[in-house]
Amino acid sequence: MFTGIIESIGIIESIAIEGTNKIFRVKSELSHTLKIDQSVAHDGVCLTITKIEKDSHWVTAIVETLSKTALNTWAVGHAINLERCLKLGDRLDGHWVQGHIDTTGICQKITDENGSWKFDIEFHDTTNFRTVPKGSITLNGTSLTVVDSEAGKFSVAIIPYTYENTSIKHLKIGDLVNLEFDIIGKWVKEWMK
Repeated sequence: MFTGIIESIGIIESIAIEGTNKIFRVKSELSHTLKIDQSVAHDGVCLTITKIEKDSHWVTAIVETLSKTALNTWAVGHAINLERCLKLGDRLDGHWVQGHIDTTGICQKITDENGSWKFDIEFHDTTNFRTVPKGSITLNGTSLTVVDSEAGKFSVAIIPYTYENTSIKHLKIGDLVNLEFDIIGKWVKEWMK
């Protein structure tokens, strides 16, 4: 379980292929604090630490993960958001985030609003997922508040701190992003069936 409050930005140092799996080596300020078998959100995707060496760690993405996330778009040098799992007793500054990506979206528009940025995101699975204005959404692991909401699209406003301290500053129009919708909304939808 995570909160969507990003702790560090990691850089993809290398990518190896083993069968249908991809093994990512990630360099970050957090790597030396991690433990093997620990769950860490990488751009919102919960992945298990398999190896640690000084300021780098390794994670493996299996075909199921690769098919449902934006991890296949990662390349050497790509910046990603990192968050360690929530510790009981900590403050919950973001919202409940599982690290289980629901679907991907595409960055359609970026607006510089002279002090903040607005990102318009489009996604295709409108049957299973919805956003609501002022509701929560996780975009590449970052807990954000929905500004505008329509079927298949939403926007988020990014404050300068979030822009500077997450990989959101690297997003470009057309980029694929990982989306995890609010768990409370998913529970309500399932219950209403």
